[in-house]
Amino acid sequence: MVVNVGNTGNAGRAAGYAWGVAERYREFSWREARGRSDAHEELSARISQDPEFCDLLSGSLPAGSKQQPDLLLAAVRYLDGPHAEMGPRGAAAYGRWREWTIRHWDEVRAVIMQRATQTNEPARCATLLPLLARLPQPLALLEAGTSAGLCLHPDRYRYRYEAAGEDGPRRRAELGAPESPLVFTCRTGGAADELPERLPQIVWRAGIDLDPLDPVDEPDDLRWLQALVWPGDGERAARLSAAVDTVRPAPRPRMVRGDLIDELPALAAEAPPEATLVIFHSAVLPYLPPARREEFARLVRSLLAGRPGGGHWISNEHHSVLPWITDSAPHSPRPDDALHLTLALDGHPVALTGPHGQSLHSLSGARGTPGR
Repeated sequence: MVVNVGNTGNAGRAAGYAWGVAERYREFSWREARGRSDAHEELSARISQDPEFCDLLSGSLPAGSKQQPDLLLAAVRYLDGPHAEMGPRGAAAYGRWREWTIRHWDEVRAVIMQRATQTNEPARCATLLPLLARLPQPLALLEAGTSAGLCLHPDRYRYRYEAAGEDGPRRRAELGAPESPLVFTCRTGGAADELPERLPQIVWRAGIDLDPLDPVDEPDDLRWLQALVWPGDGERAARLSAAVDTVRPAPRPRMVRGDLIDELPALAAEAPPEATLVIFHSAVLPYLPPARREEFARLVRSLLAGRPGGGHWISNEHHSVLPWITDSAPHSPRPDDALHLTLALDGHPVALTGPHGQSLHSLSGARGTPGR
């Protein structure tokens, strides 16, 4: 494909669209990648300063989710573009990355249009486990925005909870499936009795996603999930592969393809009546417009209220996504918690969590064991 990156339609209009794309990459570099990935911070910053390349992106990708920086960067890695492992560092490396991407634009665009930024971080199970273990057992888990469903298997992993001490981290609790080769380490604060002492008993598992992935049986799905791991984060990539191997022997969860709101009532109705239904989600609602987020929250509350015996709603989202929840938090997220998620049970904030499950800090005044 021959691409004229300097001519993608009406000049004034295209310039405005390209400016919007440039600003999106600039924000991504500054607010999301900075401090987390030097490679993605530099690459997205260079793209934001490349008017012709931004012109290509704005002119050939539909506005909205398909113009997400994460999606482009992962698509090039998925196709084995240059510097896939560590990212292009320096002007010369960026030039090679840019030239390759333009030359292979047909393939890159096809991946972007087919795929979505549906990362699946199984280590978030470490932050969900204390709540799951406290609920009336057994549980029926229903995950909204499940991606590859790795978070539907919290009972197949091992966990190590550590608290910071004067002489370094102290182990406070360790539990989990003894045969699991995968151990999630989570830094924690608060009282030791808030940590789980047992694994939850799960009798039913299901998930909804616009495009559910099966990394166990579909190598391309696993390859896409690996491409979404930011370059240089070998620990997270290894954790993803190990989680897939850990759940490989397990029966497959019930996976439904479709919209979270449209599919939720029918799927929730399939949960066994003798189990406590838990509807949960992590870092999913930013992909819904604000009005749809409120509609989703109302639907979850309505479904659980109408279920004989009730159930529970666990949300693990950025504080800006569910403001009516986090505004009532007994401890507001601090400025240095910008990337943290707010863990809430039935609409009540209980903890701040690391975005990849690496930390769990209870909020004061948020303790208590829920009833069914």
